[in-house]
Amino acid sequence: MVKLSDMLDILLTSMRDAFLAVTVFVGVMVLLFSYLQYVTAGKFVELIKSNKKLQPIIGAMMGLTPGCGGAIIMMPMYSRGIVTYGTVVATLIATLGDSAFILIGAVALDGKFLFPVLMVHLISFVTGVVWGYGIDLLKITPKNPLGKLGKSNTTSDNGFAKDVEGDSFSDVVEGLGREEKGGLAYKIIHKGYIAWWLITGIGLVLAILLLYWYAKDPNYAPELTFNILTRDGLLTWVGLLGTSLSITLYISSKNWIADDTEATIGDKLHSFEETLIHAASETAFVTFWVLIAYLAFSYTLLFSGTTEADLAKYGSGIFAIVVASSIGLIPGCGPQIITITAYTNNIISFPALVGNAISQDGDALFPLLVRHKMASLWATVHTLLPALIVGIALHLCGVNLP
Repeated sequence: MVKLSDMLDILLTSMRDAFLAVTVFVGVMVLLFSYLQYVTAGKFVELIKSNKKLQPIIGAMMGLTPGCGGAIIMMPMYSRGIVTYGTVVATLIATLGDSAFILIGAVALDGKFLFPVLMVHLISFVTGVVWGYGIDLLKITPKNPLGKLGKSNTTSDNGFAKDVEGDSFSDVVEGLGREEKGGLAYKIIHKGYIAWWLITGIGLVLAILLLYWYAKDPNYAPELTFNILTRDGLLTWVGLLGTSLSITLYISSKNWIADDTEATIGDKLHSFEETLIHAASETAFVTFWVLIAYLAFSYTLLFSGTTEADLAKYGSGIFAIVVASSIGLIPGCGPQIITITAYTNNIISFPALVGNAISQDGDALFPLLVRHKMASLWATVHTLLPALIVGIALHLCGVNLP
């Protein structure tokens, strides 16, 4: 019989581990890549404009950057006629959104994930480039999804959108919009980020010490204690406080399955302070969905009486690849974070991971949906097909990396 104390223990342990094992590392990486986007976005736009033949490659590179910022920037560039439809698809195929941070964080905790993480990014990049060039070569457009079967009234014959409104970097950034100031939620995010970064900094130090303690004693497991004067008590309190702050920022952002929008990207490209603020908000989003994943897995095991090995049996076949790839059809990063977390917990196979990585579009599908509904709908098809092909091919070839 399931005890209430067991359920509470899972909740508190998951909150502590979500912060100390994931959030503190993800926060540093989100800030780093957000800053790089802040200082290099203009150069990418100019590079894309001056190298039209290389656009699918550059688009895949933008998608490959962790987070959704690089992919989101590409969407208004398509509606402005700067990039081809093949470039958009290449970007969406290559992007892993915020779930990329989960994989990179797994490497920080366990070096065995390094090769799989490199491989899934490489496979996504190559697939995106090949599929993107194929779309442009066949002149596939949103209103002409199967090739040269008719004329498109929204896209030119070379795959560029027709409604060109300006193609300078400032035009692209201004086209992303800005957040509206005011309201309680806005104030919580723009004031609370200071406390969040403070507790995250403390948590990062403790997390590094925790790795050191684990290295000295592989069997070390912090006890769930609320005595703040003890080492394990401090770990617990910092983890619970950090996760609680993250949930507060997550709720205040009002973005339930997506964290980045055109407005938040526009803010980050205008100001480093906004970059710092939204990096906290983005990491808080990741924390929330990692916590959901931890709770889902742990409570499933508790109530069903199964083990992780039992769950893994259902995550290694073709059916798992189809399911993981289909989850990628859901816009936003939330469901994708759960899927990627399942891989880092050895519940789904590497081919299933690849299927989800290729299929998912992260938060970039939302701005494309607003600007060009037909393009966004067909983009989901053009990311799902290669996801199934590559994922199933890896499975049939017996490729399964730990």
